[in-house]
Amino acid sequence: MTSERETVEVDPTLFQAVYDSPASLPGRHRWTTPDSDVRRIEKLLGVPARTIGAPLWVSGDHPDCPKCGRRITWYDIVSSALHGVHDPMMIATVILGDRQYVNTGLPDAIPGVRCADCRTTIEGLRSFKCHNWAYAFEELAAVLQRIC
Repeated sequence: MTSERETVEVDPTLFQAVYDSPASLPGRHRWTTPDSDVRRIEKLLGVPARTIGAPLWVSGDHPDCPKCGRRITWYDIVSSALHGVHDPMMIATVILGDRQYVNTGLPDAIPGVRCADCRTTIEGLRSFKCHNWAYAFEELAAVLQRIC
């Protein structure tokens, strides 16, 4: 493994082995995004309610915002990424897509994440992962068409 982070497409078997092992996530804590924040993500991305059905994992050294105490989730990651980093279509494609990727390299803190409620910079967030196996490709294409 190198010190530079790289994202690579992997075959489904390798991806499933990584995804099925939350203990492999870097950081002292591992948690999933609560359903209420998943619904907020859907609104941010402009996708229909209940489109995202798989667990959205997060890991890091400190799970809560140091200022307001809110649990940091994928909602914070997505809302931060929508501020000049990624567009909603790209994020929806990653969350709902059928291609599997893993990050390689040392698990440095994820830069640029802010608490969605109080906008405090979040330090020590190490990893986030998802995979949505609940939607057939045609259904996914229809969802992505609606948000274009």
